[in-house]
Amino acid sequence: MTGPEAADTLTAARTDDPELAVRAAELVRDAVLGDLARRVVTECGADVGLVGVPEPLPGSRPGSEGMVLRHWAGTRADLLHDVPVPAGLGLGGRALAERAPTWVPDYRAATTISHHYDAAVAAEDLYAMLTVPLMDGGTVHGVVYASLRTVVPFGDVRISAVGKLAAAATRALAGAAAWSREGPRPERPRSERPRPEVPRSQMSRPTAPVPPLTRREHEVLRWAATGRTNPEIAAQLGLTCNTVTGYLKSAMHKLGVRNRTELALTAKESGLVS
Repeated sequence: MTGPEAADTLTAARTDDPELAVRAAELVRDAVLGDLARRVVTECGADVGLVGVPEPLPGSRPGSEGMVLRHWAGTRADLLHDVPVPAGLGLGGRALAERAPTWVPDYRAATTISHHYDAAVAAEDLYAMLTVPLMDGGTVHGVVYASLRTVVPFGDVRISAVGKLAAAATRALAGAAAWSREGPRPERPRSERPRPEVPRSQMSRPTAPVPPLTRREHEVLRWAATGRTNPEIAAQLGLTCNTVTGYLKSAMHKLGVRNRTELALTAKESGLVS
């Protein structure tokens, strides 16, 4: 999800319920960060894209900084999935602590970083690595990694490309965070409220209960709600991309939504996914 798409989603989902606003913003954040990891691979020539999300780490001291690697693309194993990274450790932890991009041509031979994650990096056969914090003023919304399976210096072109993606994602994340912090808008007198537009196709159609999803529709929906792409879902479930698309369209039709973000939000609100 790009910055403009995120803004459009939040505008469409605007609500007077502050809890719903926070959940909608969280969905947008997950979609933006998942898309960022994938675009680092598809648009910047990286072999693996990772995004760390700032979170309190178990057992950490109060006030200490850390993140968890929550989004990834191009990985062959799962040793870098959901990995906690305290500030200062590894390349990403260093970027988080220093609030600045950092890179090494050979991660495993680098002398400027700690080597707490060498086993996971070696399992992915990664060498060159670039990390860029997603900075909005003094707030860090995450750290994006661009990694290569070769030893090579990072050139200005690739660093600039990753930086531009990071900046676009940061704008979307900052907007989502600001939007979720807004309190409920004052309720207008009923006489002043605009009448909602009702699509002509729905003017005479009675409201009907949502048909239950099939097992496969529910499985596909559950993976889509995590931000996975159709090819990723297809690989996970052993289906073709066209089949996954068909299940998603069917679920969207049953739930009366127009896009994947609305689908994920409605599914979570209705308890279809946790």
